[in-house]
Amino acid sequence: MVAVPEAGPVPDEEQQVAAYAPPTTREGWQQFVGTPPLQPPPDAGADWSLEERLDYHSRFVVLTTPAMERISLSVRRLMLLNRRQQGTARRGLIVSGPPTTGKTTTLLEMGRTFELAEQRRHPGRTDRLPVVFLAVPPASTPKMLVSEFARFLGIPIAARMNQAQITDAVCHLLCQLGTALVLVDDVHLLDTRTRAGSETSDQMKHLGERIPATFVYAGVDVEASPLLNGPRGAQLAGRFTLVRNTALSRGTAEQRATWLDLVTDMENALHLRHHTGGTLARHADYLHQRTGGVMGSLSHLIREAALTALLDGSEKITKRLLAGIQLDIRAEQQARPPRKRLPRPRNNGTGS
Repeated sequence: MVAVPEAGPVPDEEQQVAAYAPPTTREGWQQFVGTPPLQPPPDAGADWSLEERLDYHSRFVVLTTPAMERISLSVRRLMLLNRRQQGTARRGLIVSGPPTTGKTTTLLEMGRTFELAEQRRHPGRTDRLPVVFLAVPPASTPKMLVSEFARFLGIPIAARMNQAQITDAVCHLLCQLGTALVLVDDVHLLDTRTRAGSETSDQMKHLGERIPATFVYAGVDVEASPLLNGPRGAQLAGRFTLVRNTALSRGTAEQRATWLDLVTDMENALHLRHHTGGTLARHADYLHQRTGGVMGSLSHLIREAALTALLDGSEKITKRLLAGIQLDIRAEQQARPPRKRLPRPRNNGTGS
């Protein structure tokens, strides 16, 4: 399944910067959710300007992976489970995995899908906020965390307001707005071995008890992070299910077919005038070897190759072009063939 941005006028750089708001603010989240329906590139798109096609490939596609489908189904079940639960009985989900495997993308797309469904269920309602999306700040304190909620909601924070007052205002407004899904990214930044980290973990637990919503956390290798250590970690582990969002493997026929489908979907979304269809599909093994099956690296590789092909005028992606694209350090290191050790010279006992 592929979602492709609809082509349109390309605003200049200053307009783009001025219009951008991060999805960790209510304005930015509404912009993200309210993006026009995404359509594949039309066959009659030959009249697109170079700038329009550069913009198209810089944004490019969002691919639905098996992990995204599995996580979305898990969250849907938890939301049904939590529907009539009160207080501490509500359950949550932790999405964990290596960097650039699509954890943040999964949260964003899942949140957008749910909010659009709620808008269809309650058309014209402006007094609802189905989804909240935020990220844990570095070296977070409880007040910093709840202030992120307040910032998303647009609650003004006076200098004299303490943590409890901000928390009360946040919980009251979220309950009033009927928020049902709270998405919190970068939870691996919480170190429960420190006082600030442990108190922030307590604050998250407190918010989960006061807000009648399903909480979904995401972070890098959360199961190996301090978040789940100690008594506080045990409490969290007792309430949350953990789902791994990892790189895609190619060990079985089913896994190879899944990878090929993703590569084919991405290739079908290209808008290059001279590209030969099936080229990327033929090189599916090579693409997996280059990226390690990591979707972030695959997207980087194909997007930069497409942009390069547009800029040099070739308008097609070849294996030679792909080989010239330098990826992130992790991808380059794992794709590098192991160095062969040279045999050590034998000591014949004659000395030097």
